[in-house]
Amino acid sequence: MAKQISFIHAADLHLDSPFKGLADTPEHIFSEILESTFTALDHLMQVAVDKQVDFVLLAGDLFDNEKQSLKAQIRLRRAFGKLKAHDIQVYASHGNHDYINGNIHPVTYPDNVHIFPDEKVRQFVYRKDDQTEVAIYGFSYENRAVLTKKADEYAITDPSIPFHIAMLHGSVGNNTEHDTYAPFQISDLVERNFHYWALGHIHQREMLKEDPPIVYPGNIQGRHRKETGEKGCYHVVLTETGADMSFIPLQAIQFHVLTIDVSTCGEVHQIENKIQDDLTNRVSTTPMLIDLTLTGDNPKLKEWENEKYLDEVVELVNETVSHNQNWKFIFRYSVETYHSLLDTDLYKGEHFIGELARHFEEVSIQPFMKELYQHKQARKYIEPLNQTDEEFIKTEAQQLLFNDLVKD
Repeated sequence: MAKQISFIHAADLHLDSPFKGLADTPEHIFSEILESTFTALDHLMQVAVDKQVDFVLLAGDLFDNEKQSLKAQIRLRRAFGKLKAHDIQVYASHGNHDYINGNIHPVTYPDNVHIFPDEKVRQFVYRKDDQTEVAIYGFSYENRAVLTKKADEYAITDPSIPFHIAMLHGSVGNNTEHDTYAPFQISDLVERNFHYWALGHIHQREMLKEDPPIVYPGNIQGRHRKETGEKGCYHVVLTETGADMSFIPLQAIQFHVLTIDVSTCGEVHQIENKIQDDLTNRVSTTPMLIDLTLTGDNPKLKEWENEKYLDEVVELVNETVSHNQNWKFIFRYSVETYHSLLDTDLYKGEHFIGELARHFEEVSIQPFMKELYQHKQARKYIEPLNQTDEEFIKTEAQQLLFNDLVKD
């Protein structure tokens, strides 16, 4: 009979995440938000039991903070205990968020849990039916940052073992959208001849390569507006001929970006109806935190925003849709207006507004943000801008300026 191993690959649980910026949501919703990482953890454990897997891989950042709360550690120990009752092993590592030296009061986990103890690449072996079937390699962060190329330290030690799996919490060396830790290139991993690379650190699900599988499962629960969509884990069945993989959603709450064109709304109350209709017709199996953008060519739209009428509209909508079992809540909204003239004649014209529009296409916002990001106090609280953020800021500035220039 052909050899076969079944396992769950998850990463970036970020248990006890504080969900900054969402404390103003209604109390019953914020309570669910704070609990969401633990609910996703419960879903993960249940999937492992239902799939009857051999083991679970957790590739770093089990906790959101290096000073892990007792509550978070006990909840995780309880979850591991559930797996122990079903004879499911766990192989885990610590990442840059929950690095080992930051936690001075660690708890003891059940003996089915195997955690890589330090920054040296080590291996555990998994035995099935009294046979050594899998060698699992990895390391844990001892301190907040690992900047060395850890991929060079991975090497298969015993070729007679049927399967070799590597766990690595890090990022591709040229990834500029995240902090670069334990940097690697895909070619570095391929040449090591492992059967599967279980990655962590990047919260967006991505398969870097199919053969061998080099996989980011993403985090199991979105934590802010940039972590949208389904979040979860991979169920992997590994055989001598390859890997059969399926993604399984685990999130308790889903962040969702929603854009509604309200150009046809001549009165502000019509916007409420349009939002209500969209949310009522939007089916979801989990609660949703919605980042709403209202677009349109009606110049009144910005006036309604400035006069706080849209605040009242959003509040009224939330009163209606935030009390269902699978509730929806608009936690943030923005307005984007546009003018048809700007898209054609004004943009192409040889005059001031046309020249200004073309200048927006060419200029970078970085010089204008430099003072803010160099401010000793402010820079502690702001995240680096990625390309999407820069484009959003530039578009907002362009719209504000052009609205005033062409409103008459």
